[in-house]
Amino acid sequence: MVKGMGGAMDLVSAKSRVIVIMDHIAKDGSHKIVPQCTLPLTGKGVVDRIITDMCVFDCDKNGENGGGLTLIEIAPGLTVDDIQKATGCKFKITSNDIPLMLNSE
Repeated sequence: MVKGMGGAMDLVSAKSRVIVIMDHIAKDGSHKIVPQCTLPLTGKGVVDRIITDMCVFDCDKNGENGGGLTLIEIAPGLTVDDIQKATGCKFKITSNDIPLMLNSE
């Protein structure tokens, strides 16, 4: 097998919207959303939105609102405090009345 660039490079280099869908916490309980990535990056500052099993963050990749993440939706049964404990970096909150994520059941 020859190792090389895959489709991810094509995705992040295009002028399209990049949405990451992932688990919020690693299997060992550690944070997956952190202030700085320690793994090799496919693209830096390209993600527009992060959707996890716990919440939805908008990413201010252009620094228009001071940069960083903004919490825009939260899963039913969770609080902002739960999200803060499960997230390894600071984030902004859109308002005190954060909408619930739609239940897919």
